[in-house]
Amino acid sequence: MEETELKMLKELTDANGIAGNEGQVRDVFVKYAKNNADSISYDGLGSVIAKSIGDKNGPKVLFAGHLDEVGFMVTKITKEGFIKFQTIGGWWAQVMLAQQVEITTAKDKVIHGVIGCKPPHVLTVEVRNKAYDIQDMFIDIGATSKEEATEWGIKPGDMVTPYTEFKRLNGSKFMLAKAWDNRIGTAVTLKVLENLKAEGHPNKAFAVGNVQEEVGLRGAKTATHLVDPDIAFALDTGTAGDTPGMTEKEADSKLGKGPQIIIYDASMVTHKGLRDFVINVAEELDIPFQYTVIAGGGTDAGSQHVSKNGIPAIAITVATRYLHSHTSVIHEDDYLNTVKLVTEVIKRLDTKTVGKIKYNS
Repeated sequence: MEETELKMLKELTDANGIAGNEGQVRDVFVKYAKNNADSISYDGLGSVIAKSIGDKNGPKVLFAGHLDEVGFMVTKITKEGFIKFQTIGGWWAQVMLAQQVEITTAKDKVIHGVIGCKPPHVLTVEVRNKAYDIQDMFIDIGATSKEEATEWGIKPGDMVTPYTEFKRLNGSKFMLAKAWDNRIGTAVTLKVLENLKAEGHPNKAFAVGNVQEEVGLRGAKTATHLVDPDIAFALDTGTAGDTPGMTEKEADSKLGKGPQIIIYDASMVTHKGLRDFVINVAEELDIPFQYTVIAGGGTDAGSQHVSKNGIPAIAITVATRYLHSHTSVIHEDDYLNTVKLVTEVIKRLDTKTVGKIKYNS
């Protein structure tokens, strides 16, 4: 991978952005999109849309990652200076305790803290042997009073995000960071836009950074409605099944084995014509891929496909370990092959091909 791409990945994952507070990530998106787009616009919720005109008479093709990550929001400061919070997006209590976080104030000051709770030494056996209630957790920022925390600029509504250092794992192709869900999908979107600019495409392409996916696929509704595409792609993360204890029934994708092509999830049944077209391109070019079913979750394609009068849509995802936690892991080859596949698919989406896809369902 080129150093410029690694730099982009680091900037995307280092940026903090929960649902409804995606400004830092949106700025990184615009930084890397502006030189490869004919125009940049926004929907009313804050999703960003970079338009690239290959053929002004061609079909409209939308491909999108979501900007937001799972995190928290400050709800209260106790009189002792501890921070109470609300989860933003899906969290599992077991992965939260003793993890470091950053609170971003209204003036963009960053306050470091750690998620705490009562020590196990004082808990009853019954409480100690089950998941700790998130409502009983707090963030320790080293303040000694509510007044001191307030003087530092903290107030209810402030964004709280995980704190993790971006790095390769011991020189391997495995990369560790916070917020791969879904900064890797955002990175794919930006790199595909760059490729289309350099290589040409027979359509009007819209590279989109959606907001508020983690709280109900919301930005995808508004951005897709605004663009009104003929074809839509959601570029996201998917569950890896290659860690100890996982069974094929739970998840069978493996890191390094190629992008996941979602054939079914809880938010949609993938459009048959578009699914078959994507698979045919992958097989034609010997791009490795994995069929994936997500019975208990969805992607922005769930909102895309029911926009306007109905839009053929598909989710193409990067297998990720430890989703919805402070630290997640992806494989470099999966990112590169996802970029290659999506680029080649969009380069083939001319008016005639899109017409065939739309009515093959």
